[in-house]
Amino acid sequence: MNLYIMVDLEGMSGVFSRNQIFDADKIPEGRERMTADINACVDAAKAAGVEKIYVRDCHGASSTVIYDKLSDNADYYICGYMGEPRFTGIEDCDAVILLGYHAMAGTMGGTLEHTFNSKTVQNYWLNGKKVGEAEIDALGVGELGKPVIMVSGDDKLCNEVAEFLPDTVKCEVKRGMTWNGAMVLPAGKAKKKIEECTLEAIRRFKDIKPYTKEAPYTLRVELCERSVLPFVGGDERKKIIDGRTYEVCASTIAELLSLM
Repeated sequence: MNLYIMVDLEGMSGVFSRNQIFDADKIPEGRERMTADINACVDAAKAAGVEKIYVRDCHGASSTVIYDKLSDNADYYICGYMGEPRFTGIEDCDAVILLGYHAMAGTMGGTLEHTFNSKTVQNYWLNGKKVGEAEIDALGVGELGKPVIMVSGDDKLCNEVAEFLPDTVKCEVKRGMTWNGAMVLPAGKAKKKIEECTLEAIRRFKDIKPYTKEAPYTLRVELCERSVLPFVGGDERKKIIDGRTYEVCASTIAELLSLM
């Protein structure tokens, strides 16, 4: 099998503070933890017999990984601006791991909880259900026939994912306490847990089904105060609800995200 690893930063082991995301003197800590978790996952997947491994740095500007410290066991690291689709290169892969993900915006005790953009987005609802990045991405790859076989992050993220991906392996690398604090595992224990969960996910690959819902989709977006509403311009797929809220409608998740 071939594996696609989609990577975010906030859910990585040892990442517990916004300082590790935004502050120049602390960002190197976040980058180190992200690179270490990627390597643990990649090396375990290769040891389990995965043929090709693609890793997508999808945090911020997609330039967070430390290139010179990445494992040689991956075939490609996909970095920088890629445009659409969100999962560049996934057509060559059979399964997906969401590594370093975080709970949706507003989750009590979720470390660094947010939904896509903490500066502009308050909440997402998909067909009336409040959702976060993990569910949107699971649906996006699910409609391509790809199952999410593992997620890693804090306990709040794992609990969130359990509601719609019950068979997916959940790798809890920390316990969220506040939006800006967590109980983190020591680095060695986190590495071992990611390795063990990756091996389990590969073993169970054929038993985990793609996550799908019936289309079409309506995504309602509630923006933070003073954020800018999108330009509608007669596009019937977009609708302004009020001064902070709008909806987009589409037949696929990929199309939905392209309208945002």
